[in-house]
Amino acid sequence: MKIHTQKFGEIEFPEDLVIRFKEGLFGFEDLKEFVLIKPEESIFYWLNSIDKPEIAFALFGLRVIDEDYPQVENHEAFGIVTLNSDPLKITINMRAPVFIDQNNKSAYQTIFDKDNYSLYYNLFAE
Repeated sequence: MKIHTQKFGEIEFPEDLVIRFKEGLFGFEDLKEFVLIKPEESIFYWLNSIDKPEIAFALFGLRVIDEDYPQVENHEAFGIVTLNSDPLKITINMRAPVFIDQNNKSAYQTIFDKDNYSLYYNLFAE
């Protein structure tokens, strides 16, 4: 498969790397198929829509931040990153994680009601 992304230009990947969301992401429920991209020089993963390749979400592994972050069997938890030109303003949504099963290529997003997970966790501090 091939898509033309805004961040990476044209990329080609095999069909078996397509990650499917049964219900899409919050606010993007119509987008069901994505490819997960991990550039070598980046600390972020990129979840790029296949249906609308101009849409991509920066992701960060939540267990890197909190080793006790809730786990779901066979799934890895990622937070959606809000990027900013000022690194001190880069935040991660830890309250609405994206859980990805790399083996089955399935994923979903959920919202935790617990106040101990921030919507705007600062990735970097002074």
